Amino acid sequence: MNTVYILWLRQLKKYLRSTPRIIGSLGQPLLFLLVFGFGFGSIFAKAGEGSYIQFLVPGIVAMAVIFTAIFGGIELIWDRQFGFLKETMVAPVSRFNIMLGRTIGGATVSVIQGIAVLIISFFVGFKMHNPLMIFPALVFMFLTAFFFTALGTSIASRLMDMQAFPIIMNFLVMPLFFLSGSIFPLENAPKALQILSKVDPLTYGIDGLRYVFEGVSSLNPWADLVYLLGFSIIVFLVGRFLFERMEA
Repeated sequence: MNTVYILWLRQLKKYLRSTPRIIGSLGQPLLFLLVFGFGFGSIFAKAGEGSYIQFLVPGIVAMAVIFTAIFGGIELIWDRQFGFLKETMVAPVSRFNIMLGRTIGGATVSVIQGIAVLIISFFVGFKMHNPLMIFPALVFMFLTAFFFTALGTSIASRLMDMQAFPIIMNFLVMPLFFLSGSIFPLENAPKALQILSKVDPLTYGIDGLRYVFEGVSSLNPWADLVYLLGFSIIVFLVGRFLFERMEA
């Protein structure tokens, strides 16, 4: 497990030393928060749904988490091209520990991004119904980050071209984000969208965050936790399979 800790610490140090990366990763979530939150707020209120900022923040926090997590896969391609990955893989440690350390490290960094967005959201009017619920919120954020970090690693394990990765990720991640109930309520959505949302892992992460932040949810929060944990384990095992067969 020493390898897991070292790789986790490396991911964390790399993140904390990169101020442009920290600021840049906050750009898109904050744009969505401000433009959507204030732009559609009056329409949402007139529809009798209350404060759109309150509804939107869990989705925007998840956005900060997933985009930081998924692009952690690019680091795998980068390390592969510049030799660090080969140095790691020739060490007398299992590839399972290598992937686990990278995944936990990427998830930790993503949770920090999510916390930063959450803190900023308090300044634009968001309120948690119970501040102590921040602890279960961290659990949902971490599981969401773990899932998408493992997903990014799985895809990056099969790619050699760094430029192809963002294209594939945008093709995959944006539909998952919009189908998760992050931007609009799913209760009155067309039946087809509701069905698609049920197979979207992010749906359970956002619904869980909405429950711990606001005390309301569309699904059972315990079911959210179980489904999200299940999806995370499955995608990690798939990623492990692909990572162990990857050529450094």
